[in-house]
Amino acid sequence: MRCECKLGIRAKKLIENAGIPPRYESCTLETYRAESSKPSLVNAKAKALKFVEQYPIDKTGLIFVGKAGAGKTHLAIGIIKELTSRKGITCLFCNFQELLEKIKNSYDPSVQTTSMGLLRPVFDSEVIVLDDLGSVIPTGWVWDTVSLILNTRYNANLTTIITTNFQDGPAASSDEDGEAARARRANREQTLGDRIGERMRDRVHEMCRMISIWDVPSYRDRNPNSLVR
Repeated sequence: MRCECKLGIRAKKLIENAGIPPRYESCTLETYRAESSKPSLVNAKAKALKFVEQYPIDKTGLIFVGKAGAGKTHLAIGIIKELTSRKGITCLFCNFQELLEKIKNSYDPSVQTTSMGLLRPVFDSEVIVLDDLGSVIPTGWVWDTVSLILNTRYNANLTTIITTNFQDGPAASSDEDGEAARARRANREQTLGDRIGERMRDRVHEMCRMISIWDVPSYRDRNPNSLVR
């Protein structure tokens, strides 16, 4: 058994290397306020705590679905802090939009990095948080990148925690034709299927348990002094 001081040093290094943005450094599961009047918040926090307790016996990931400001990122970061401090698990936080921008920039010959060099920690970390999935307008390249990340981690049996602002639902059908059908597709709220594609939405369902915190006001509205969500 390692002594507690060495475990503490290792946990500190793991937290430093987890890529948690400074804005979210104070986020923990303990500081996540789940009012009893908001059952979905209580349920989300309970599921997060249960996930930490059962890992790695149960390595199924989580996907937090909710409006902006619902506290999804707070919960996800709270989880990886618990995993690093209590169990010494290697975790990584990735904002989806920022990751894609870094990959695009790596194609510039003047940049001293490669796309695979950027993705290697995403592929290899025991647990990652993929924050704000679906935030980038979908293109073939975006869908290919999502597919590469999710399939690589799925095949390696690694755990992925996802947050998204899009309700879980299928992509708009393109089978219907005509002006009325196109208008229906244009006016409907976009879903997770629209943003990452149906094939990858199915993969997410295989990899993660869905936790909805859709029916609550913004975290900032519930906590006026808070700078995080």
